[in-house]
Parts: sequence; C-alpha cells; structure tokens
Amino acid sequence: MRTTTLGGSTVEVTRLALGCAGLGNLFHPVTDEAALATVEAAWETGIRAFDTAPHYGLGLSERRLGAALHDRPRETYTVSTKVGRLLVPNPEGGSGDDLAHGFAVPATHRRVWDFTADGVLRSLEASLERLGLDRIDVALLHDPDDHAEQALREAYPALERLRAEGVVGAIGVGMNQSPLPARFLRETDIDVVLLAGRYTLLDQDGLAELLPEATARGRSVVIGGVFNSGLLTAPRPGATYDYAPAPRPVLDRALRLLEVTGRHGVPLRAAALLFPFGHPAVASVLTGARSLEEVRDTGEQLRRPIPDALWDELRVEGLLAPGTPVPVGTPSQEPS
Repeated sequence: MRTTTLGGSTVEVTRLALGCAGLGNLFHPVTDEAALATVEAAWETGIRAFDTAPHYGLGLSERRLGAALHDRPRETYTVSTKVGRLLVPNPEGGSGDDLAHGFAVPATHRRVWDFTADGVLRSLEASLERLGLDRIDVALLHDPDDHAEQALREAYPALERLRAEGVVGAIGVGMNQSPLPARFLRETDIDVVLLAGRYTLLDQDGLAELLPEATARGRSVVIGGVFNSGLLTAPRPGATYDYAPAPRPVLDRALRLLEVTGRHGVPLRAAALLFPFGHPAVASVLTGARSLEEVRDTGEQLRRPIPDALWDELRVEGLLAPGTPVPVGTPSQEPS
C-alpha cells in the first residue's frame, strides 16, 4: 500500500490507517481474540499505520494494539497515540462501567484533562508502557477544544521538544472541528492534523480553512470519521451521525448520496472512503473496525474504481459544491 510522509517529518503512513477505538470496546465489548484478528487483518490488507489513545477503553486499546504488534519488526509500522487525558485510578475501585464515555469496560480509572508539559510527559510514558514500545511515531494533542490556550502554551512546546530530541517522530492535533486545528497550523510547527468527521461526503467544513492552510504550509491531514458515525455505510432512519441519531435533513442528504452512487454501481461507503483523497493535503484516511470482516471490506472498497461521472453527478445534484476537489485517476487503481 502506498505511503506518504507526514508534513516536515520523516514519519510515513499508509494511505489507509486503522483507528483502534474499537479495540477499546467502543460501545460494545470485543474479545481479545477478535481484537487481535482485527489488527492481523489490517496487516494483511497492507495497513501499517495504527491510531490509538489512552481515552479508548481506559488504556485497553493501547494494550491490545501493543500485544498485536509485539512480534512485528518495529521499523515496519507507525503508531500514533494522544495526550491531554491522564488516566487516574478510580477511588471507587472500578465499580460500574465506562459506557458514559462510550466504552464497555470497567471504570477502573477516570480521565483527567491535562495539557501541561508535565502532563504530556506522564501521558506518553504511560502510553509507552501500555503499548510495550520504546518510542511513539506520532503524538497528537487530543480534543483540546476547551483547553486551547494551555495546549498552545504548554503542551505543544513539550511535544516540540520531544520531537527535537527524537522521542517522537511527528506531532500534531486530533479533533472533530476545523477552526482550532487551523489555528495550530498557523501558530505552531505541527506536522499533521487528524480531522474527524469534518471532511466527508456529508460535511466539507475542513475545506474552508484547515485544508488550504495545511497545503500552503506543507503539512499533512489525516481524515477520520469518513463514514460519519456509520451514516454513510447504511443510511436509514435511526442511523447515527456524530454519535447521535441523524437529524432528518442530514439523513435525507445521505439518502440522496446513496441514490447517486447506486446509479453508478458504486457502494456509498466506497465513495465516502475515497473522496478525501482528492485533496492534496490528505495523507491518509483513518477508519475504525472491530472485526476482521470490517477491515477486509474497507480494503476492498479502497481498490474499487470510481467513475468520474459519479463525482460530476454529485456536483450537478448540489451534493458537492463547485470546485470541491475529487480523486483524479481513481486512487483505487493504483498498486496496493
């Protein structure tokens, strides 16, 4: 699978990356065996970039990912994790579950927001231990929406120092909004933005400011949430969008997208997966999975030809704004 270097770093990522929130029991329990099979299927598909975070299952995702990669040569894959939430032992001893935060795990710990320099160091040290690794390839500030100033003044300089020392290979920010990451691009020297849900067939908010800023500065963007919480895999009443029931206008738009892609014999999920690659700043698309079948299906969609006429019809139908970049020459036809 093709790789791209992130921003000004030397870190390479495959065009398709595995998001590992599902390995942390996102919404539903996943067995250790299923988690291992998911990572192995990703490897067989050609994926060599894996994204995790302490937040995902209170560290379970990191532990499972580290175990699954343990016997792989370290130089053959890239791991990104995140800082900003420290895991602190729960004084109640882990009674209850963590479903209030979306993860079906015992509430053994609680999350504490911490974008101090010390918090960055402590977070990465704990992540390395859970992953069983000696280094992190990509370290991302995780959701600093309500902590922007501290993240800029304290957490970012700490990451910059760690990058200069070679402790991490690339640094950036991961969010599901566009304006604040665009500010990081303007005011800092980050290598990459992980943008979730804001550059998809349903929502091109990232095109207004963030993506042009990244292009102008030679930085990279990894796109997550291309299926908008599953709505673009199977749009129907009751489907979720941004982890909540899809509003009727959004659902109607997704159904119109489904009609257009269907007329061209293309699954909606394939068009959704490939769409972001039309923008030159996009280095990789990150998709989550909780089973080997889901990983294999995503790999198949990546290789599916998309006719130019499909993108043309989406513009005619007002489902893509004029000038929105789309893939040229169908990336799926490139060697895997």
